[in-house]
Amino acid sequence: MYQQMSFKELVKVLGLGAVAVVLGVEWLDWLTRRLRVSRGPLKEVLFFPSPHVCVEHLFTRLRRFPCACPLPHGIETSFSRLLEHLLSARTSLDLCVFSFSHMELSRGILLLHKQGVIVRVITDRDYMTITGSQIGTLRKAGICVRHEMSTAVHMHHKFALVDGKKLITGSLNWTLTAVQSNKENVMITEEPALVQPYQQEFQRLWEASDPTNHKPQTKLKPSFVISD
Repeated sequence: MYQQMSFKELVKVLGLGAVAVVLGVEWLDWLTRRLRVSRGPLKEVLFFPSPHVCVEHLFTRLRRFPCACPLPHGIETSFSRLLEHLLSARTSLDLCVFSFSHMELSRGILLLHKQGVIVRVITDRDYMTITGSQIGTLRKAGICVRHEMSTAVHMHHKFALVDGKKLITGSLNWTLTAVQSNKENVMITEEPALVQPYQQEFQRLWEASDPTNHKPQTKLKPSFVISD
């Protein structure tokens, strides 16, 4: 006859099981980082256009039931890899992008913001107001956005810095057309010699785009001199 386990013993067993799971996850994370170090810094190149597939699993990793949308599932694409790299942010995301209207990328940025990741965005003053731009949505969510102050210069960069150590850059604008229709490229790297200059450029642009450093210009009223 098997002895019936008491409630206290059951709680103890479940507690030990939970600890084992946490330790297992931490060990896998440590092992992954060690393997990455042994292979050297991350270097990955993505090419577009990318086929339209379901990426819902990247937003809802703990979801019990599979997505019921009609798009293909379980397929890794250039866009899903890009989104996965963005969603890997844990502390900060600095984004410098010319045109931003892709709703799935916007959803990813909003999710990171909700999770407590510090998000800063620099964009172009003209393209931030075009139809479909997601910049207004980011601002309404409380994300700090700055734009190029000059009316004579376009902020044409397209790069992101994940946690200050992963660089995502290339020709890709963050638009549906660019992702699904254009021939574009994106490079992802953790090579410090490449990441650092982009960090410096972002910080330079961030400070230059600070509205408190730019006083609004007031038009001088014309003066008239009346002579006898």
